[in-house]
Amino acid sequence: MKILCFIDLLGSGGAQRQLVNLAIEFKNKGDDVSFIVYYPDKFYISKLAENNIEVELIHETNAIIRILKIRKYIRNGSFDVVISFLETPNLIAEIAGLPVKKWRLLVGERSSNPKISKSFSSKFLRYMHLFADAIIANSETNLAMVKRINPFLSARKCHTIYNMVDLEIWKPSDNYKARKNGKTNIIIVASHQYLKNSRNLIEALNLLSAVEKSLLTIKWFGGPSPDNSYYESKELISQYNLNHIIEFLPPMINIAEEMVVADCCALFSFYEGLPNTICEGMTLGKPIIATSVSDLPRIIDEGLGGYLCETGSPESIAGCIRKILFTSDEQLIAMGNYNRAKAGSLFNKEKIVNSYLRILQNA
Repeated sequence: MKILCFIDLLGSGGAQRQLVNLAIEFKNKGDDVSFIVYYPDKFYISKLAENNIEVELIHETNAIIRILKIRKYIRNGSFDVVISFLETPNLIAEIAGLPVKKWRLLVGERSSNPKISKSFSSKFLRYMHLFADAIIANSETNLAMVKRINPFLSARKCHTIYNMVDLEIWKPSDNYKARKNGKTNIIIVASHQYLKNSRNLIEALNLLSAVEKSLLTIKWFGGPSPDNSYYESKELISQYNLNHIIEFLPPMINIAEEMVVADCCALFSFYEGLPNTICEGMTLGKPIIATSVSDLPRIIDEGLGGYLCETGSPESIAGCIRKILFTSDEQLIAMGNYNRAKAGSLFNKEKIVNSYLRILQNA
């Protein structure tokens, strides 16, 4: 098959990582795969180049002209399949297929933002899915929201496929030692945005006792902030004198190297689709602390694989951190092993890729 993958940019985001990895797997199975993007960002360019996947950049500041150029590119490309991820690329891909198209169009839903059920523009974008051949969400929560907004979507077109993780790449280290520096080392992999809830995390850290603080380190790896959350968080960290506990670091393409030596993976977002960092943390055999959003209550078994907290409650977040701090080394490892086993059935690469291929062939 000749497959075109379409997304806004190739930055370090979770949707980008999933689509890039999916494209590489299609390529490895013998398909002709290429990308089209409309914002220049080179985070994943080298990875795609290593796999001989070409990228077409249509960098046009005028939105209408941009849509027309992308539409022309798709319609003239003789593609068998177009796969788009995220709201605006989905809309452009659906417009490109009007009035008729000769390719199969799969659109990927990646957000469980509760605002999409209240916003006219967000509702309109989901009604446009009537022109897609398949809608794939990465959580049951997200798909249920889409169906509520657009009840005219047929059940045959709607699917949930969890994020893909390569179990051979994302695997626990034989040399891992719990709390090797005498502290519980938590890693967060998330962009700096208000929705990632850094403020409530910092407020939670400030609620910990001096002894509890002395037992904890947090490394947050994330890209540039589209809002003021990064700067406000840095200021609050300094105000509470927490610089020795939490550190902000730039994103890493080989983030598994950092995650595999951590004791716990965490995420405190107000909402998510299905966060890669949680799927990958589980696959690496790490306990999880996360807010109870999206499908995480389905995935994280309380007390067995981690702890879930409330998004708007620093007290709840602090409580979960305390539980991890006073969990024994042996129990930390047991929780990680539990998650690794569960991730093997939920996020298996071959299972996920084959699910996409079945849908593409039958759409």
